[in-house]
Amino acid sequence: MKLELTLTFIILGITIILFTTNKVRGDLVAVTALLAFVVCGILTPVEALAGFSNSVVIMIAGLFVIGAGLLRTGLAGVAGNLLLKWSGDSELKLFVLLLIIVATVGAFMSNTGTVALMLPIVVSVAMSIKVSPSKFLLPLSYIASMSGLMTLIASPPNLIVSQTLEDNGYGKLGFFDITPIGIIATITVIIYLVIVRNKLLPNEKSRINNDAGYKLSPKKIVKEYHLNDRLFRIYVPEDSKIIDRPLSDLKLPAIYQIYIMKIHRHQNEGIKLMPMTYQEMAGPSSIIHPKDEFYVQGEKEDVMKFIEDYGLELREFETEDKGYLISKQIGVAEVLLTPQSRLIGETVSNIGFREKYNLNILGINQKGDYLLQNMANKKLRFGDAILVQGTWEEIELLSRETHDVVVVGKPKEHAGVAAATGKAPIAAIILLLMIVGMVFEVLDAVILVLIGAVLMIMTGCLRNMDDAYEKINFESIVLVAAMLPMATALQKTGGMTIISDGMIDMLGRYGPYGVLIGIYVITIIFGQFVSNTATAVLFAPIAMNAAIIMDVSPHTFMIAVAAAAGMAFATPIASPTNSLVLTAGGYKFMDFVRVGVPLQIIMFIVMMIAIPLIYPF
Repeated sequence: MKLELTLTFIILGITIILFTTNKVRGDLVAVTALLAFVVCGILTPVEALAGFSNSVVIMIAGLFVIGAGLLRTGLAGVAGNLLLKWSGDSELKLFVLLLIIVATVGAFMSNTGTVALMLPIVVSVAMSIKVSPSKFLLPLSYIASMSGLMTLIASPPNLIVSQTLEDNGYGKLGFFDITPIGIIATITVIIYLVIVRNKLLPNEKSRINNDAGYKLSPKKIVKEYHLNDRLFRIYVPEDSKIIDRPLSDLKLPAIYQIYIMKIHRHQNEGIKLMPMTYQEMAGPSSIIHPKDEFYVQGEKEDVMKFIEDYGLELREFETEDKGYLISKQIGVAEVLLTPQSRLIGETVSNIGFREKYNLNILGINQKGDYLLQNMANKKLRFGDAILVQGTWEEIELLSRETHDVVVVGKPKEHAGVAAATGKAPIAAIILLLMIVGMVFEVLDAVILVLIGAVLMIMTGCLRNMDDAYEKINFESIVLVAAMLPMATALQKTGGMTIISDGMIDMLGRYGPYGVLIGIYVITIIFGQFVSNTATAVLFAPIAMNAAIIMDVSPHTFMIAVAAAAGMAFATPIASPTNSLVLTAGGYKFMDFVRVGVPLQIIMFIVMMIAIPLIYPF
């Protein structure tokens, strides 16, 4: 047993060092440590793999899916829109509103997701009022981390300490049990940041990294090519002479220099209270039906000639927004020719793009010159960008082509956003029902989260299962699952008792309060270099053991671990939110030290007063 204990501390020590140096990915370190415990005979395979079936791990995976649904539907973006609307030109008002909104959003989704959502909005707003984004992004990261204490689901450490309490027979935390501490912590951080924002926060525009890459969204493509200025809606009357004819018969590009982008069909078969409508990608073989509506791209005089020749009707768009080229089924994308492309030197009419990829070519961008008509005989050159339109599935298939063309941007992301358009109220209802279910403990929290995740997919808030899986951060999932059995190893070998006894022997003379200080300090120091998840996994069992030995309420120590694990303010290493803003804000390592260390000291004083007061020993 002594050898096993020694080996456990050696493996644990090496693991901590590797986490601290950040040279190897955290999930690889955790899995390697897990295997080392098995190889050394400390854990059985069943014990080692138990973490992968743990309800906390499953819940975290489900929360990634729910968070993705909130982003996809634009529900989370409502907070950003409110920020833009209410801030005006006041820098202080913008600063405070930013922190409040981030704290609110972060109470219901991961801090990493919150920062990723708000970062581009904050940069844009800061630039618009001529203030360096570096003055806002570090506070954005800090307050997002603090929002993790607002609700049970807002941060993995909360779920871990709750599970630890339940495993030891003390009952899990309620959804809002940790909220009082979260509110106090958030208010403290906001006050601190408002005070130091002009003294400690950097404000040098030259340090900002503006090279964020060229991100071309479908809506931006439509705007850059001025497609909406050349988009017309045409109705096919029931007596039109083009009914039952394929589009190929009309030879529209050759005769009229116009292109039909998509067809909006009305299906009136059978007895229905309302006619069914659906969209269809326009192609040469598309048969024209009565009451069809064409969305046509071209010059107005050419479109009007087509209407006149065939007795069609020009109709106004139903809304001011002519975003009809982009829908849940159909999208646009810009495609670049590769140096070795077989399309180089070929004319548009000869490459058979429609036949090969089932996509329409709407225009060509040749070094800033946009060609939108008379393209048939235009030869393609290296560096040309081709604007294509078709179903999202076909655009995604094209993105896998690497020899002839490269699709700019992320069509899967754009397709997901398009598919979730208008689903924000549904996502809000799902989130609300999940929260209410957790508050009233209708079902186990993990089941409610899984139900919420499934509903996000079934209701279309997420496009499909692939979309859901892609939004799960499997590095975090594997890290948590592999780290959880380490507590088992410490328990089996007696390491947990040694650490707890050592802490009690050292600080026990000062009573539970002294041990609480010790647990908080060691957790927060460790948390500056290791992820909050790994920190909570390691110290929650130790804090629990100390509470049991001292015969005091473990809730006090558990809340302290959850709070300390999320306060990675002094370094950019352990927190993903700090890493996100590090480059975007042009920060240096010492910026985190200068702003974070005083905040750590203030939070230590506040937490050591508030935690025992709200959660007595």
